[in-house]
Amino acid sequence: MNELTRGLQNAIDYIEENLCEGLEISKIAARAYLSPFYFQRVFNATCGLTVGEYIRNRRLSRAAEELSRSDVKVIDVALKYCYDSPDSFARAFTKFHGISPSSAKEKGARIKSFAPLVINLTTKGGTFMNYKIVEKSAFTVMGKCRKFNAETSYVEIPKFWSEHYATGGGEIIRGMFGVCIDGDGKEFDYLIADLYFPWNDVADGCITKTIPEGTWAVFRYEGECPEALQTVNTQIWTEWLPNCKEYELAGNYNLEFYISETVGEIWIPVKKK
Repeated sequence: MNELTRGLQNAIDYIEENLCEGLEISKIAARAYLSPFYFQRVFNATCGLTVGEYIRNRRLSRAAEELSRSDVKVIDVALKYCYDSPDSFARAFTKFHGISPSSAKEKGARIKSFAPLVINLTTKGGTFMNYKIVEKSAFTVMGKCRKFNAETSYVEIPKFWSEHYATGGGEIIRGMFGVCIDGDGKEFDYLIADLYFPWNDVADGCITKTIPEGTWAVFRYEGECPEALQTVNTQIWTEWLPNCKEYELAGNYNLEFYISETVGEIWIPVKKK
């Protein structure tokens, strides 16, 4: 078991031990030896669902087990698994199981089971990842910025791009880069950006961000976006990173560099192990 695999499993074990507590992403990520920013990306790519979805699924699965085998009150189960009210619990429970919490208490009720994850990452043969390691000095970008939740970013960021061009934003910011910068672990800033030079004015509605000098792992993708980009992004976290013996993650940011409509690169900051 490599370090990343072990860290992910530590985080999952911690979630399982604390399902009835107020789980914080920073404390979960610490068990995996990753920042919240990277932990959520690694978890999503590796496990196929977000951290929040996993926690909700496990809580609702455990809640249904308790309701089906005991005389416990629905409100007590709702509070135990960190729901603010019986109504919010009932909505989530019904959406997940297809029946209400009270119906789950009836004999013979059909409920869904969602088992704890066990991480077992293995090297996959036959996959080529086109990447290079480069050194780059600090540079500054200017762009339109919006805050995104890690839970929904794969869906919402492409909408941000569509809105940017539909409203004429491409005349000001062409969109050479997509820049992800960590916020508080739950949310992050995303910029549709171009290079910025200090002798130019900052366009209305735009901000600037300086990306520090450092070492980058650069991965090329080819194909229609966002599918091609997201496919390579998933491969980075599930195939390249777990099996990389020379480099580890560095810095809570990463870049998308758009060369054309169908060719681009994903830049991940790294450092020697």
